[in-house]
Amino acid sequence: MYQFLIHRFIKNRGLVKDPKVRSEYSKLAAVVGICSNLILCAFKITVGLVFDSIAILADGVNNLTDASSSLILLIGTKLSAKPADREHPFGHARIEYITGLMISLFIVFLGFQLLLASGKKILHPDPVSFHWLTVAVLAGAILIKVWQAGFYWHIGKAIASSTIKATGSDSRNDVIATSAVLLSVLFGKFTGIQIDGWVGGLVALFIIYSGYQLILETSSPLLGGPGDPELVRDIEERILSFQGVKGIHDLVVHSYGPGRTFATVHIEVDCREDIILCHDMIDNIERTVSKDLSIELVAHMDPLDPEDPLTARIHDYLTAILDPLEGVLGHHDLRVIPGYTHQNIIFDVVVSQDCPMCEEEIISFLEGKLRELSPTYFAVITVDRNYSSY
Repeated sequence: MYQFLIHRFIKNRGLVKDPKVRSEYSKLAAVVGICSNLILCAFKITVGLVFDSIAILADGVNNLTDASSSLILLIGTKLSAKPADREHPFGHARIEYITGLMISLFIVFLGFQLLLASGKKILHPDPVSFHWLTVAVLAGAILIKVWQAGFYWHIGKAIASSTIKATGSDSRNDVIATSAVLLSVLFGKFTGIQIDGWVGGLVALFIIYSGYQLILETSSPLLGGPGDPELVRDIEERILSFQGVKGIHDLVVHSYGPGRTFATVHIEVDCREDIILCHDMIDNIERTVSKDLSIELVAHMDPLDPEDPLTARIHDYLTAILDPLEGVLGHHDLRVIPGYTHQNIIFDVVVSQDCPMCEEEIISFLEGKLRELSPTYFAVITVDRNYSSY
């Protein structure tokens, strides 16, 4: 069934790196999610109202939130294709996150409303009318959700989309929630003990939690989250594969929404190489990596002197004293500027976001260590934060 839908609705389905093809995959996943979840929502809410089951009603509202999530995906896919304009030179794709945040808040509100209704049901329990139609609807919903989870995971893996994979995980969680509702219905039928209100409360809490998770997911890109680890790794590997590249640092990835990713990086080259050849290589890297990964890459060239004995000695010394420090990831851009009375040791230190030392402590520590090596060394240190990873 997965392959049938993909073959039927997606042209050039094998070109998963092409932004247009990825967009078609995302649209298909969104439309399937909207249609299937709305159908489940309609059946469950109808059954919940007819047979006075708050648990089934809550599970139906949960499907409505899933349909809303799929709608976010569809809106985001369409808006990400809207071209940039004078007011928004980086495009409009972040509207997806704003819309998602609004719907997330609505989901949490619905969850609290259902939680209140479940509380009333617990305090004043009414018998739930049993019908085998209820069992059939819930069992059918479980089967559909199992299929839906597999469909999302299949597409998410095909286009390397963490968002669609997360939607698949959400569908898997829905299987658990609906199974709990089905068990409560059967439990009440065969024992006479009504746990409908309790199960409805659990499902309501699940809806609140899902809404909270969605708030975190949609607000993080707006606040400026770290780059996708897989994308960061791909950028690093592709740049380092070019002959003449000695190393890279200061890789920063900015996301302005799906399909609108910008990256900047410093590329280290041998200062003895022809500057025209190095500049030509940087241009080729920018062009090739941008095309292959569907991003906008801007690279800065940093000439280094790896054969200078003093530079190599200080490099090894800094590496040895920085390695044991918690939260310090390394150093780069080391340059030694000779003088008559002193020598300037210029370099950057890279620290993680959770480094326990403040910048002043790091600089003071390194200045002292360099003076131990030679009182003529004067340190010029820049502390860099690692923006490209979690």
